Amino acid sequence: MCYNLILNRSSRGNRSILLGIACILFTILFSGCAATPIIGGPLAQKKLKAGTYEGVYRGGPNKAVVKVTIKNNKIVHIEMVEHWELKGKEAESLTLKRIMEQQSTRVDAVSGATNSSLVIMNAVQRAVEKAYSD
Repeated sequence: MCYNLILNRSSRGNRSILLGIACILFTILFSGCAATPIIGGPLAQKKLKAGTYEGVYRGGPNKAVVKVTIKNNKIVHIEMVEHWELKGKEAESLTLKRIMEQQSTRVDAVSGATNSSLVIMNAVQRAVEKAYSD
């Protein structure tokens, strides 16, 4: 109703201002939704040091914090410490399972939760990077 009152009483200039404000709000809302790049790949297993390492990655509206345990040059456990997501909760278990099975931080993303999947993969990659021996 307020919008109609403004438009009915406004001149063309005010309509342009409202359109401009709407465009700015749209840009702000969706500027954080750029595609998240994949930074990982298959593990260089012979170079991994045993231990537990934390990885953090943020992409768009999603953020993941993981703890990755390495033993005998393999990922043996991944704990999801934190996951900020809009609709990607289902990506957690399946993405972590795929990473462990394939020993790679570049696996198929979960359909409908692509960005969450990519953010989780990248958080695991950040943790694995800390496990590479010099």
